[in-house]
Amino acid sequence: MTFARLLALLGCLAALFARAQAEESNVWPFYVSQHDVAGHVTSWNSGGPFFFSQPSTNPNPEFAGATVSGFRPFWVKTKDVNDQVIESAFLYPIFIYRADRETYSWSIVDLINGSGPREGIAVLPSQTRDETKAFDIWIFYFSRQTGSPETSYRALFPIAGTIKNRFGHDQLSWVLWPLYFRTEKNGSVTTSTPWPFIQGTRGIEHGFAIWPLYGQLDHPERFHRSFFLWPLGWNNTIQPNEDAPPDTPATKQSGFLPFYTAEDRPGYTNRDYLWPFFGYTNDTKPKPYHETRYLWPFLVQGRGQERYVNRWGPIYTHSIIRGMDKTWILWPLWRQAKWQELNVDQQRSQFLYVFYWSQTQHSLSNPQAAPAQRTHVWPLFSKWDNGAGRRQFQLFSPFDVFFPYNSEMSETWTPLFAIYRFDRRDKDNQRWSLLWNAVTWRKDYGEREFHLGPLFSKSTSPQQGRVAVGSGLFGWKRSPGDRRWHFFWFDFSSNVKQAPLASR
Repeated sequence: MTFARLLALLGCLAALFARAQAEESNVWPFYVSQHDVAGHVTSWNSGGPFFFSQPSTNPNPEFAGATVSGFRPFWVKTKDVNDQVIESAFLYPIFIYRADRETYSWSIVDLINGSGPREGIAVLPSQTRDETKAFDIWIFYFSRQTGSPETSYRALFPIAGTIKNRFGHDQLSWVLWPLYFRTEKNGSVTTSTPWPFIQGTRGIEHGFAIWPLYGQLDHPERFHRSFFLWPLGWNNTIQPNEDAPPDTPATKQSGFLPFYTAEDRPGYTNRDYLWPFFGYTNDTKPKPYHETRYLWPFLVQGRGQERYVNRWGPIYTHSIIRGMDKTWILWPLWRQAKWQELNVDQQRSQFLYVFYWSQTQHSLSNPQAAPAQRTHVWPLFSKWDNGAGRRQFQLFSPFDVFFPYNSEMSETWTPLFAIYRFDRRDKDNQRWSLLWNAVTWRKDYGEREFHLGPLFSKSTSPQQGRVAVGSGLFGWKRSPGDRRWHFFWFDFSSNVKQAPLASR
């Protein structure tokens, strides 16, 4: 056994049995932990980034004070302040489980899903609880058990079954699909035998279809729709809404692809010739807008009160639509977008969508404030600056640009590639880490701390200091009020008093 390995092993054993008072205890790769001023562990990792425990970064209120831990990327779980599991995942997003106070749900790649009420949860007499139990295997099996025959069902596709109040319909039924298929919605029933070739509709709406040759559907005083040689030809008449002014004309839609399409409604006209290449749009309500298309989508010119389009694709495109100002140069190489949201001026620049991605935010109410910025250079690094002194940087970041607001991805996958991390809370509170905390350096309001795994560590403050080899096998330390450094053996605890640790 080499001397370095001996030091690492002894340092690991010392960390297991000694209470470290420093901000960090580092016997990498076995165990690295951060502590608060009282010596309580706030986060730790073992085996590099694989085993870990840390405060949750999920911004949702129900995750406030929660702790996330596990074995990346295989199993990660989140517990709330009451030590109850509220989320867990296996190889996220393959399997994920979520729970609140009364219910739970789980999913396997959104194809096999289950949910139901949590057992043993007390409910006040004045409260009601959803007792629905659900289980789906897409697209073969669907079930809901609500305790009421009117809303419960089991369905096996394509053999037979009925689904109630899902997929935008009141009811869906089938027997040996596509031989028989029935849909019900808002008082209208459509029967297909077989689907989609022969259809009949009765109820509030009525019609029939021999697909793809011809079909029509009528709703009294609402609309008349018909098609022929689907999807080539159609002719629709849609009556105005009930709150429209008297004598408002109906909307007319017709076309025969690819030769001609037309839509006319009050204040709006649209024509396409040799669809979709040539055409124009004329809109006067609610805001004037006129657009002309030549060899769509390459050449488009649009002018209006709230819309502006100047497209010479793929070379150059500039558009302003409802306050969103977008510019493309040599699509898809360069894209820039500007908009305002929640009193914040936003600007985003992208090269090939993800290879370079940068968003800057300026406060409109406080123009003198420094801007906030997030930048990704995929897959090399990600950095973030909130404009108020907080900054972060990570070397190798293959996922954050694709999932910028997904805390599960950032907690499960992102740390596996964090070769180097920098975290700055302000100019006097900064932390650097290399190789998943194998090498760390921290400065915190006059205090300094450096760790080279369990091999060497140094912590200093204006009043005291400590230099240790092998996590305390031997070293030198200076106590408060003492100007001299003293040699020590087998001292695995630190007397350096640290400032409170901000949550990570």
